[in-house]
Amino acid sequence: MKHKSAAAAGETLSPGLRRFLYGTAATTGAAIMIVQILGAKQLSPFVGTSHFVWTAQIAVTLVALACGYYVGGTMADRSPRPLRLYAGLMVAAVYLALTIRMVEPVAYWSLRFSLPVGTFLASTVLFFVPLALLAMTGPFVVRVLASSVSTVGGSVGRLTAIGTLGSFLGTILIGYFMIPLLSNSVAMYVTVAALLLVCGGYFLFTPQKGAMALPVLLAAVCGIIALPELIQAPRFKWVKEQYRANSHFGTLQVLDRPDGTCRYYLNDNLIQNTYAPLTRQSASTFTYMLSGLARAYTTNLSDALCIGLGIGIVPRDFAGQGIRVDVVEINPDIVPMAVKFFDFDPSQVNLMINDARYVLNQTRKQYDAVILDAFLGDSSPSHLMTQEAFTAVRRVLRPGGVLVINAFADIDPGKDFFAGSLYKTLTAVFPGVKLHSNGDGAIFVVATDRPNPEFVRAPDFSQVHPDALRSTERAFATLVTTAPESGRVLTDDYNPVEFYDARNREQVRRRLAEAVKDM
Repeated sequence: MKHKSAAAAGETLSPGLRRFLYGTAATTGAAIMIVQILGAKQLSPFVGTSHFVWTAQIAVTLVALACGYYVGGTMADRSPRPLRLYAGLMVAAVYLALTIRMVEPVAYWSLRFSLPVGTFLASTVLFFVPLALLAMTGPFVVRVLASSVSTVGGSVGRLTAIGTLGSFLGTILIGYFMIPLLSNSVAMYVTVAALLLVCGGYFLFTPQKGAMALPVLLAAVCGIIALPELIQAPRFKWVKEQYRANSHFGTLQVLDRPDGTCRYYLNDNLIQNTYAPLTRQSASTFTYMLSGLARAYTTNLSDALCIGLGIGIVPRDFAGQGIRVDVVEINPDIVPMAVKFFDFDPSQVNLMINDARYVLNQTRKQYDAVILDAFLGDSSPSHLMTQEAFTAVRRVLRPGGVLVINAFADIDPGKDFFAGSLYKTLTAVFPGVKLHSNGDGAIFVVATDRPNPEFVRAPDFSQVHPDALRSTERAFATLVTTAPESGRVLTDDYNPVEFYDARNREQVRRRLAEAVKDM
């Protein structure tokens, strides 16, 4: 009798309501993919973008989906009333709206744990509940739509296809449109609004006494939550945010001191460079080390390739000395920011928006220096630190040319896997490798075809900003060594740096994130 009454309930559905239920499946499928990808983007300013972050986000998503499918199926068998499904979707929407305000305190709380544990806990707190509620859609809709056992296969097949198509569209939407065009908070609120509209549409199909008050009330709650986010007071105490934009490679920010003496460039909440607008100089040591080491170790410097634009200081320095400069930058959104806030002039260089490995593999040009200063927050992209990548760099270097690398690497015993691996990988390609350091965790690597490279000209400190002068002098004068046996040759096929260097990167990111928190 139970199955007959369920069948009768399925047969009474109007064609319009059936289509609406399929539309709900497509919308929740899209929302699940948006939340999964956007959730990692929300956390990245605090915990980075390593494989640990994506592993945690995907794992939490899969567990949430499994729980949602199970609970949704059980609830649908007890009472296949769509009202229960749409009430759950409204709760999911409200929870997602709350994550906008929750993400920062939760992420900072997660920093007290190791990176794998902290990211998993943060993802669980923020996204498990709404993802599980969204996953309840499938079992509920199947139970409501299936008019008999003989039609279950068709209903499940159509529902799975439509839900998967929704997930595909959600992935395209978040990856190609929402992330580059909207802030993370606005993108999440758009997702929340879509879910609330679907819930409100259900009540239009099935008018019930007082039912319209619930979605209206929840929408108002979300509006109250959103309003402070849109008109909130400045987050920073001692600096003013001049610019903020989302991009495919993190959130870009420009912060100014009130007296105008210093400007900060941040990517995903981490300071990447400091700039003195009044003198048009960088106040960061690494900018002088990159260009200065190239000049100090190279007899003839007429052509340079810069991998990573940053804010354009190093390419501008080279161009100002009459050197022909090619720049490879993967993030197009950084260029207008560098022009507007950091006096970068694209006409002085040949700028290529592309991945460095592609350019290295395609180009037939030769250079006297290659500057590798590519970062994703607190670390260099791993695919640029392999034997194959360095072999491609050596191919484009003229005889006597140099590769100069800026990297965070700990050289203390037991913590030097990355430093040892970097040195071991470079020496497998280049006969001569030297490591400079100013003692603050950064190392500046010089690699060349000369077995024992030495300065061919003395460093020039006349253009160094006073705030960076002592650190720059110390870095030029200080050569460090690392133990190659602590690492391994990194290859495209096997490059476990993110795993074995995770603790060091946690410490670097925690230190940088805490510094920004106090600004």
